[in-house]
This record gives sequence, C-alpha cells and structure tokens, in this order.
Amino acid sequence: MSNYSIGEVAKKTAMTPSTIRYYEKEGLLPFVQRDTASRRTFNEVDLGFLEVIDCMKKSAIPVKEIADFMNLCVQGDSSLEQRLDFLTDHEQQLEEKIAELEDNLDFLRWKKWYYQRALEAGTEEANFLKDSRVVDPELKKEFERDVLHRKLKY
Repeated sequence: MSNYSIGEVAKKTAMTPSTIRYYEKEGLLPFVQRDTASRRTFNEVDLGFLEVIDCMKKSAIPVKEIADFMNLCVQGDSSLEQRLDFLTDHEQQLEEKIAELEDNLDFLRWKKWYYQRALEAGTEEANFLKDSRVVDPELKKEFERDVLHRKLKY
C-alpha cells in the first residue's frame, strides 16, 4: 500500500494541507501515522476516511460529531450499529434541509416569474387584483400549474 505526504493528499482530495492538519487537531483523523521524522503519512484507507469527512463537512455535520463518528470507525465492528444510527439520523436531517431548500427555490422561482410577468406588462400592477395592491391569488395557481408542474427552470 502506498504512503502519501500531506501535500500529496491535499492534491488528491482538493483539501489544503492546513485543512487536513485542522482535521487531525480536532480529532477527525485519529488513525494518521507519522514517519520517523514525525511527518504525517497517509495511505489509501486514510484517503477513504478523508472522503467521508469531506462529505460530512459539506453536509453541515458539526466537526465534533464528525470526530465522534471517526472514533466509532476506529472501534471496528463493535460500533457498526452506532455508525448506522448516526448516518441514518444525519440522512434524515439532510433530507429535511433539502426539502426546505427546494421550498425556498420554488418560492424564488415564483417571485422571478411574478417579476418577469410584471416586466413584460410594463407594470407590477398587472399582477394585482383590480383597483388594489393585492396580488391576484390566481396568479400563484397559474404559476404552480404552468411552471412548477412542468418543472421549467426559471
């Protein structure tokens, strides 16, 4: 199995050496070995762990929780159920966040559609009920029917 320096790992993972050092300092890399000159050395298994850490970090899992998960990994088979539970919990949290973001995106698309319609009409009043500043509720229904259900990208 090949060994890699921190610089080589940084290139392979698109992480900076300082990020990798930070992860080690925070306990995310409890398995990292050092050579006789006390330089960190990494192998293919370590690269796999870094991929897990990177995914968790991008999924907004706090560093402390990632460290806890990595320590479970080091424990071996005795922690399999705990690791599965951890990932199941975070999968649910991520799915909830994605649903929230999709709702936000739908709303932004609605507003974009609304302003495009006003721009084409030359006035925002085209979106209001007659003789008022209240948005015509039928417009939202039209948007949902014509845009969201056809999954057009606005």
